[in-house]
Amino acid sequence: MLAVAVLAAGKGTRMKSALPKVLQPLAGATLVERVLASCRHLAPERQLLIVGHQAERVERSLSSVPGLEFVLQQPQNGTGHAVQQLLKPLAGFEGELLVLNGDVPLLRPETLESLLTTHRESGAAVTLLSARLADPSGYGRVFADASGQVSGIVEHRDCDAQQLRNDLTNAGIYCFDWARLAAVLPSLSSDNDQGELYLTDTVALLRPAMHLEVGDPDEVAGINDRLQLAQCEAVLQDRLRRHWMAEGVSFTDPGSCTLSEHTRFGRDVLVEPQCHFRGATSIGDGCRIGPGCLIENSHLDDGVEVIHSVLRDSSVATGCVIGPFAQLRAGTHLAAGCRIGNFVEVKNSRLGEGCKANHLSYLGDADLGADVNVGAGTITANFDGVRKHRTVIGSNSKTGANSVLVAPITLGAGVTVGAGSTLTRNVPAGALALGRARQLVKENWNAGAQQQQGVAG
Repeated sequence: MLAVAVLAAGKGTRMKSALPKVLQPLAGATLVERVLASCRHLAPERQLLIVGHQAERVERSLSSVPGLEFVLQQPQNGTGHAVQQLLKPLAGFEGELLVLNGDVPLLRPETLESLLTTHRESGAAVTLLSARLADPSGYGRVFADASGQVSGIVEHRDCDAQQLRNDLTNAGIYCFDWARLAAVLPSLSSDNDQGELYLTDTVALLRPAMHLEVGDPDEVAGINDRLQLAQCEAVLQDRLRRHWMAEGVSFTDPGSCTLSEHTRFGRDVLVEPQCHFRGATSIGDGCRIGPGCLIENSHLDDGVEVIHSVLRDSSVATGCVIGPFAQLRAGTHLAAGCRIGNFVEVKNSRLGEGCKANHLSYLGDADLGADVNVGAGTITANFDGVRKHRTVIGSNSKTGANSVLVAPITLGAGVTVGAGSTLTRNVPAGALALGRARQLVKENWNAGAQQQQGVAG
């Protein structure tokens, strides 16, 4: 049997944030969500999150995680004290305990699987992850022999000059035999530089102790401040881009683009510079995205082109062209072959096949049939000051430039709206609708004005 405990009680003072450190976002997910995801494939029988600082907020953020148990550490007196809080909830548990840190989000699932396998095959009481760092400052040092047996771990603050030369560091990730760990936990001492109970001290009390050195030190990078958060973001973004390039996506300038963990791409997608993908976004085969796009929680079918535009919570069917400088807001659905041009905003609307809104228009709460041509400057006035209302435009209709359709209103199929019209009533199919003042021309107007200026002079 396997239990997983994630340490998530710390304040994260160096983040200088009102948000708990473990809830800081990284490529679309919080740090602690990433840690939990890294061990999901191990199918643990128990998952426990040790909380402390802003415990209620952390618990609320993870309330939807099935089977997650919350254990309160109050006060926070070190990692050893945190794991001591498991003595009651894991009383009678038989098996391994995997201890992870809520601020170490880049662990690969394969690494944790190797750690668990190594632990079980060696028969060790504890097996820990280690890493060799070019700059090991601040990390506890692991002292081990050639066979991988660990004699002890010394925290950086407690190392002497000779011990500081050791570049093999403790990653803070452990697999314990729970029964043997539970027996030594009560004997931990706070006789150290920080006056805390260190979980690392259990390694000297448990025999045999083994370590598994990770090949990629980035995996065990911890996050204590904004700089380290940015560094981890860069590592994760590089992983994501490399993965999708291997799957057939072309990035013109990979380093200028960012992805979320839940972004999905088809093949032969071209992503140009300065494009950013957020949330559960999917991009179909043969799409061209960018330059300069933000796409969030949206679905694009095959062959869509988006340039210098923002799409949120929208769906776009095959062959649509969007931009430059267009915005699709929540609830927008474009059927195949639509064209949304420069400075057009669409919100909570459905556009049928082949619709075109090429310039300077706002379509809010509207339903358009197929092949509607929206003239430049057309606005659906959907808000009466209290409620939103819908505009319905039938297939093959067209609106002239600077038209205002005051909702609720329905235009039938094949309607033509004259330029500059403001319409407030329904229009039947096939009609021409005009709603503007009669043009008035006063001849010789300038001549009269010039004569008056001459008299005044």
